[in-house]
Amino acid sequence: MKADETEAGGKNSSAATQMPDRVGETIFYLPSDLEVVMKRIFDAPRELVFKVYTDPQHIPNWWGPRSLTTRVDRMDVRPGGAWRYVQSGEDGTYGFHGEFLEVVPPEKLVYTFEFEGMPGHVVTETVTLEDLDGKTLVTVVSRFDTKEERDGMLSTGMESGARESWDRFEEVLQKVREGLS
Repeated sequence: MKADETEAGGKNSSAATQMPDRVGETIFYLPSDLEVVMKRIFDAPRELVFKVYTDPQHIPNWWGPRSLTTRVDRMDVRPGGAWRYVQSGEDGTYGFHGEFLEVVPPEKLVYTFEFEGMPGHVVTETVTLEDLDGKTLVTVVSRFDTKEERDGMLSTGMESGARESWDRFEEVLQKVREGLS
């Protein structure tokens, strides 16, 4: 994969207005040398999407690939609060952590993200949740310090991992909605 392409073959784009065509479609693009943007429309109200996104009981059921088990070690969803997830699989155990910088339920989260296997490489992620008549557009903007850090993260399978996580997230939303019926 070239540095200016996503796994799906999409090119860099400065079009901040790119939108998924339908519920369940994830789009992924590179608007600048320091950013990765992911967008998806979920068939659930914004309040529920925010709850599932931030609830430590739900996170292990959707965060990361199915081949790994995720455990929430810390989850303090408030400005200055810490989060930490630990993933385990055949290849070992991996830690991820960060700090919440901004929390505006059910509209926005801003937090740092750091893979403990590569300390010092901190990404700032901004998550916005937009109400679309009972559905929710989730946009995640990941901002890196350098193009090399962004490209390094992309080379690890970031796009396919994010797509799988969001497919799993949709499944959890459906199960939670069914439980509320």
